[in-house]
Parts: sequence; C-alpha cells; structure tokens
Amino acid sequence: MVTIGDVARRAGVSRSTVSYVLSGKRAISVATQRRIQEAIEELGFTPNAGARALATSQTMVLGLLLQFHADEFAPAMLQYVLPVSETARAHGYDILMVTDADGPRTIHRIGDSNMVDGFVLLDVTADDPRVPSLREVHQPGVLIGLPRDTREVDAIDLDFTEAARILVDHLHERGHREIVLVTPPHHVVERGGSYVWRFRDAAIERAARYDIRIHAHYGEAQGSAVRRSMNQILDIWPEATALMVHNDATIAALPTILHERGIRVPDDLSVVSLYSRDFGEEFSLPFTAVESAAYELGHTAVTRLVERIQKGREAVPPQVQLIAPAITDRGSTRYLLPS
Repeated sequence: MVTIGDVARRAGVSRSTVSYVLSGKRAISVATQRRIQEAIEELGFTPNAGARALATSQTMVLGLLLQFHADEFAPAMLQYVLPVSETARAHGYDILMVTDADGPRTIHRIGDSNMVDGFVLLDVTADDPRVPSLREVHQPGVLIGLPRDTREVDAIDLDFTEAARILVDHLHERGHREIVLVTPPHHVVERGGSYVWRFRDAAIERAARYDIRIHAHYGEAQGSAVRRSMNQILDIWPEATALMVHNDATIAALPTILHERGIRVPDDLSVVSLYSRDFGEEFSLPFTAVESAAYELGHTAVTRLVERIQKGREAVPPQVQLIAPAITDRGSTRYLLPS
C-alpha cells in the first residue's frame, strides 16, 4: 500500500509538505505542488478522504453545477467540463457533477451538508437564480459566465464584446460591406444568455461605425431546424459577401450546408465564427474564428476557486475576469476589390 511517506520520498520533500499540499493549510510553491502531484499519480496514491476531511474540514471535492437543455447543442457545453475536471484533479480535487434543474435548492443542499469545498457554475445567465444561493452558503463559488450582479462571487468569461469587434474589423479590412450574423437561438436570450446580446450588440455597433450593413438572425440548435434556418437566411440575403456565425450547432453544420448549395468559401462567401480549437477539430471546421477559450475559462475558474478555498474566502476578494479574445486566420475570408 502506497503511503504519504512514499509520495514524499518520490517528490523529494518532507511528509509535512505533502500533507500541506493535500490539505491546503499552507501555501506551497507551484513547482513543489507539481512534483508532489506527479509523484501521487506515478505511485497511484489515494489519500483517505474520510480521515482527511476530519483532519482538515475539507472534502477535496468541488461541485460542478450545469444543465443540459434539450433544445441546446450539448457538445458546446461539454467542452467546458473537461478542463474543469482536469484542473481540479491537478489540484487534488474530485468533481461532483450535478444537473439538478433546481439550482438554488441544490446549492443549499450540497453546501449546508458540507459535501463540497466550493462550487463551479456553468451556463450562467444574466439573472441566474443560483447566484443569490451561492452568496448564502459558506463555500466560495466561481461562475463561468457573466451575470448582471457579480457581488461576492468570482466570474470568469470570454470578452464577447471584444470578440465581435475583432471579427467585424477583420471583415472591414477586407472590404466587406454587407454581413449576415447568425446568433444563438432566441430561447437562449429568453433564458438570459448575456453572451448572445453582448456579442450581437457589439457587432452591430462596430458595423455601424464602418457603415457596414449587418443583418442579425437567430439561429437554431437542433438537427434539421439548423439546416432549414440557415438555408432560409442565405436565401434572404443573396447579396451578402460575408457570414458571421455565433452559433455552435450552425457552424458545425455549415460546411455541409454550403457544399449542398454549391457555395465556395471564401470565393463565393467569406465566413468567420467563434469556437474553440478542440471544437473546430472535432467538426473539421476550416473557418477563421475567434477562440472561445473553453479550456482557459475552465482552467482559470478552478485555479481561482482553489486559491479562495486554500487561503480563505475572505482573504481573496472576488473579481470579474474577462479573457481577451484572439483570432485565428484560417483563410476563409477574401479581400474584395473596391467597387
């Protein structure tokens, strides 16, 4: 049976240092934490969770609250789960994933029974009913998403406003004067998905600055509805020279839709979008896009949460952090000759 002493010898540190890393009672350098974590993984060491909880008042478990809506594109949500889980494991935490639709009640049930040391909330809406409950429990929490009221909680999100500006600037520099924008479905807006209007409003405002005509349409999120919707939009605006897609289900289906219509990118139509590198590889997407930073968001959120757990909720003030967007040019836009 592997012991804490075996881990200490493998990592070249004292038993107490390993104990401090496991318990979070003292700040240990990142390099030392990494050596200890590598030794734990190499030796297959599993701390006694019950004894550790009694000794440290910590469970070494993080609660991950998310919801899979039947009318949304599930792969888009899943791309955030893996970095949350991987980063938690790197810090010595396990994940309790909860999909209960009654988020506020779930937070109180799990928090009041001390089942977790902290919470990560996905699919955060503008007036998310879970946020007030998160302020009421004693465990700290972090949001991946931006609500209207961020008091007393950490919120990590992509800067969707700047992402839209970058894409409009990219098309403006190439001489495009008429753009079609496809957003997430209307029901996402009704649920309070602020990232939808943050991106849409910024794109419209930026286009107006350049006197670019931009036509915004809600897209769909499921199967045949995506294809039907996209074909209707393309039929409405045959003179548009560029397509900006902020809709995961639509961009995943777009190569097939354009192929069926005989539309060549970028010769016939320029296309830009917003998605993660992994998502793009999964669906073989060849489009110029702003990185949605799913991995960076998940990693940053968990790292921030662990810091608040280890140093104390009151010792680390909560903050809002917007990840700066970056564009990857994959050659899906062309330069237009001046008319």
